[in-house]
Amino acid sequence: MPPRHTSPEALLKTLSTNRGRSDRLTHTEHLPSRPARHSSWPEGIRPEIREAARGLGVAEPWAHQAEAMELAKAGRTVVIATGTASGKSLGYLAPVLSDLLDGTEARNGRGTTALYLAPTKALAADQRRRAAELVPPRVRVAMYDGDTPPEEREWVRQYASYVLTNPDMLHRGILPGHARWSSFLKALRYVVVDECHSYRGVFGSHVAQVLRRLRRLCARYGAQPTFLLASATTAEPGVTAERLTGLPAVAVTEDASPRGPLVFALWEPPLTEYVGEQGAPVRRTATAETGYLLTDLVESGTRTVAFVRSRRAAELVALQAQALLGKPLAGRVAAYRGGYLAEERRELERDLHSGRLLGLASTSALELGVDVSGLDAVLMAGYPGTRASLWQQAGRAGREAQGALAVLIARDDPLDTYLVHHPEALFANPVEATVLDPDNPHVLAPHLCAAAAELPITESDTELFGPSTPQLLAILERRGLLRRRGDGSWYWTRRERAADRVDLRGSGGNPVQIVEASTGRLLGTVDAAAAHTTVHTGAVHLHQGRTYLVQDLDLETSVALVEAADPPYTTAARDITSVSVLSTDTSQEWGEARLSFGSVEVVNQVVGFLRKRISTGEVLGETKLDLPPRTLRTRAVWWSVTEDQLFDAEIPFDRLPGAAHAAEHASIGLLPLFATCDRWDIGGVSVPLHPDTGLPTVFVYDGHPGGAGFAERGFRRAVQWLTATRDAIAACECERGCPSCVQSPKCGNGNDPLDKAAAVRLLDVLLAGAPVDGTPADGGLVGGGLVGGAPPEAAAEAQAEDGRHRASPE
Repeated sequence: MPPRHTSPEALLKTLSTNRGRSDRLTHTEHLPSRPARHSSWPEGIRPEIREAARGLGVAEPWAHQAEAMELAKAGRTVVIATGTASGKSLGYLAPVLSDLLDGTEARNGRGTTALYLAPTKALAADQRRRAAELVPPRVRVAMYDGDTPPEEREWVRQYASYVLTNPDMLHRGILPGHARWSSFLKALRYVVVDECHSYRGVFGSHVAQVLRRLRRLCARYGAQPTFLLASATTAEPGVTAERLTGLPAVAVTEDASPRGPLVFALWEPPLTEYVGEQGAPVRRTATAETGYLLTDLVESGTRTVAFVRSRRAAELVALQAQALLGKPLAGRVAAYRGGYLAEERRELERDLHSGRLLGLASTSALELGVDVSGLDAVLMAGYPGTRASLWQQAGRAGREAQGALAVLIARDDPLDTYLVHHPEALFANPVEATVLDPDNPHVLAPHLCAAAAELPITESDTELFGPSTPQLLAILERRGLLRRRGDGSWYWTRRERAADRVDLRGSGGNPVQIVEASTGRLLGTVDAAAAHTTVHTGAVHLHQGRTYLVQDLDLETSVALVEAADPPYTTAARDITSVSVLSTDTSQEWGEARLSFGSVEVVNQVVGFLRKRISTGEVLGETKLDLPPRTLRTRAVWWSVTEDQLFDAEIPFDRLPGAAHAAEHASIGLLPLFATCDRWDIGGVSVPLHPDTGLPTVFVYDGHPGGAGFAERGFRRAVQWLTATRDAIAACECERGCPSCVQSPKCGNGNDPLDKAAAVRLLDVLLAGAPVDGTPADGGLVGGGLVGGAPPEAAAEAQAEDGRHRASPE
């Protein structure tokens, strides 16, 4: 059956009127089409590249592609931040491959080299295929990752012109072995950083330091490569590029590619008859609702991708749709998730393009890993975490100038609920900025060790690595990790590899190995920081879409023994948490209240866990645990109110704990709207009378040692953030509080006490004294913005501690 060409308005009407769903559609946004704007090929793009592009249907580049090409050829650091399917790849590939072609005329066949960095292997593999389509075979394009055999690695080092790898391999393989890469680095003309918006938080901060180490070694070999970055649409892409590379950057943001009209719908699943914690009402899950909508769209012959949050959910949505459709349509629905082979991805592409496959349930791996275009509809089971990801997923539909439908289906979560009832937050606000903090001492200190092992650090390197460098070098010397010689250079002193001390994607500490008890097979790892809450004894643990039951967590050996299981319940850790203020960087008077930002110490201890029925959230029982406390030194934003304000808000002291706790939960749920984080990246504590402030205080902190920039973004956007928090609580239709407003899925206290009505009054009295323009009174933070972190000395000393955690209790 060929796909039907039904208008997106008609599709949405069918979805909303079928099965009595008219009350679930909360908003419809109509985005107009956009015509293409072309430009001539810039000077310096080789005829071979132009001819190959014409063979692929590109007679002339779009205007933003041509602008990026010109900037690249001029040696400018440039970031292309345009929409999905806007041809960002051609914008940087054309100048890169043109120069590589020039380099083939050198005596050794590679007078010019280029390095490509991708966050996923699938994206690097696609890039290799695209390069092969545009350039003759004499430009040697090669993958260099963990799967590259040893014999191939030597060939890549000696002969490849365009090397495609990832930040992890650059950090662990290329930079420590730079002497073997010397001929490649000497000729390095370009470094491409693809999907750079994905480098955020602590991971992004690590990648920023890896790029600085690369620049330093290139200079040693006489090269100054031009950095070309590609990003989804984000706020301040030029600033993000500068923080990542340490170089001034030009942003290309005006999208000249054509776009068909898009109907974007916001959808809220209905309440069910079930009740959860504290008797709160429970909505139908976004996953189940997505399965029903995917079924209806496939029945109408609509090519659709449904984005879900986990591999397991992808399989469940596909199975649900297949069961509802029955034969023969069930065979036209499939699941896609990370880990698929390249051949499987290509087959999925072909099946979607041809129309043989009508429905695909996918994790976000499809965002980057498969080149899918021309879809009729996109379903999103829950807000994907950032507006950048939201538009990237929605952009999978409506290419080739035809109309398309995108539907965001809300999860039972404060942020999702807020968004479907406040569409202006999605459609009238700019995309959020990517938050990272390269000067975080917990990030910088181990990279200084790695840099010293690669090449002794000199005084001239201070500007490259950041203002905290001199203090950290002195501390690392005291700890015996670096030694200063008579010439003023700093040397690595240990036998082990310094690069192995850095975990780009974790927050430090030995990762806990997840081992299948019956076979001894290593299934994977989890950050040491998250082990207490996710793989404690008795925990139900999801790993790559499969369910396991943890039999034992051995903290001494960092091993969690698990067995495959299918229990009818999930588990939720219960903990106790305290926060101490180490230092206050800046604060602001909000009338009688005060908003502050600074460094804190968080002490958290997991004391037990609850078992909850999967279908309803009903608590089935509680088990005690005996785990040691963990200490985290990080960054936080906090606010305090006075007793007089509590009196004005009519909040008696016995209702204050519930009011502050509810406001804390909701504010954590809404912070991802203003900072590129997940609620699991942050934590919070509310205290009716905090010993350091002497007042009722609510803290929200980064769940990473030294901070990740999220709490700082909260301080900068506090008026908008806390206003949205207040509105989200007030707008929820429940009576006493539910997962859509003030309940948290990771609350260490069983979501008790919570006082929804008092939380609204508490936030009202706080916001009454907020600055009118919504900006910090000092115009920014001490030290010039997002370059903060715990005091360098405290942070570096904390680096040696084993008791840090990434878990973020609420």
